[in-house]
Amino acid sequence: MKIAVGNDHRGVGIKHRLLALLKDLGHEGRDMGAAGQASVDYPDFAITVSEAVRTGAVDRGILICGTGHGMCIAANKVSGVRAANCRDIVDAELSRRHNDANVMCLSADLIGEEQIERMVQSWLATDFEGGRHARRIEKVAAYEKAHDPQGK
Repeated sequence: MKIAVGNDHRGVGIKHRLLALLKDLGHEGRDMGAAGQASVDYPDFAITVSEAVRTGAVDRGILICGTGHGMCIAANKVSGVRAANCRDIVDAELSRRHNDANVMCLSADLIGEEQIERMVQSWLATDFEGGRHARRIEKVAAYEKAHDPQGK
């Protein structure tokens, strides 16, 4: 899979670790995040990654900021993105299994690096369950389509 990884200044270290992990797992990681520790605005990176997911330039996205909340809020403004802020492996698995999350948001400050790696591995390996969950995802997509001023 092609995975875009975006981060603000708080997530630089985690990003580099995840890009190496993605390569080790046989995925193509694309660095779309901040390069250094200088303060930046998370929406810039969340939107860049989310647009890459929306257009199909990448299969999924991973976003990292201090808590994961800001990235998640910004990412979910992009039509077609289903971003989930994950704090543990159960969140990671269920976000894929039940919600078909295509963007995973992570906290650089509140989750350990090894835990993050296990969560990402699980998230990438977990398939969408479909069934009753597909009906719910379709309702969200229908709302997005009906209320998108650009008709995307």
